Amino acid sequence: MKKILAIALIMILALGTFAGCGSNEETPAPDATEVTGTVVTAGSTSVQPLSEELAAAFMDANPGITVEVQGGGSGQGIKAIAEKIADFGALSRNVKDEEKASVAEEFVIAKDGVAVVVNPESTVENLTIEQIKKIYIGEITNWREVGGEDAPIVVVSREEGSGTRGAFTEITKVLSKNDAGEEVDNTTKDSLIQGSTGAVMQTIATTPNTIGYVSLGSLSDTVKAVSVEGVAPSNETVLAGDYQISRPFLYVRGGDMTEAAQLFVDFIMSAEGQAIVEDNGFIPVI
Repeated sequence: MKKILAIALIMILALGTFAGCGSNEETPAPDATEVTGTVVTAGSTSVQPLSEELAAAFMDANPGITVEVQGGGSGQGIKAIAEKIADFGALSRNVKDEEKASVAEEFVIAKDGVAVVVNPESTVENLTIEQIKKIYIGEITNWREVGGEDAPIVVVSREEGSGTRGAFTEITKVLSKNDAGEEVDNTTKDSLIQGSTGAVMQTIATTPNTIGYVSLGSLSDTVKAVSVEGVAPSNETVLAGDYQISRPFLYVRGGDMTEAAQLFVDFIMSAEGQAIVEDNGFIPVI
């Protein structure tokens, strides 16, 4: 009886060994949380705060991956991917024709409006696109010409290379093309140039008679947003196409993506990532 039991046990063990050796199952892919590496984004200061929020949430779920978020303006985002010092360039405008050779793929991660803002003490409530253009090229220089007080207009603008400036000047026709087809920014030389969205907000909030423009997602009650062509800036009016000064937020890449970079952009385009977009005052794209 003991011999029979021993033989049976040997047969069971042998069958188990053969089953294991004959298995064709592939080793499962590593979980996202097992991937390691560093992802670098660089570019638009309008996109930067959103990128930082997305990066923080992503790193919580992927502790092996570090996401570094850098600013510098949309132009710097293109330069960074061209020089292969960033995985993604962040732009707050469309890619220009002369930049397309550096871009392998674009990801629209959000949409945004550009709010025209004035000092909180201003009595102006609405401006037309034509009025905004004339203010920014220096043809309208007094607030009384657009229904405000008798006071000189202090024009505030972003630095050259800013995606916010690029979008604003193109839509309002402050940016034009000369006879040679070259882009010319006709922003008045008397404008106060600021290097970030935050600096524009601070200047408008503390300086009387000012006008400027900022990302809708960065808008706060420290400044006053005016209607454009009778339409107030909001997520709803941007999505409906009623508010005319709007733009995409883009991530662009110049080369192949690392596994970590792919996971990051997949997260941004997921329901969780797009909820963060909405929570930060921008317009989700899915």
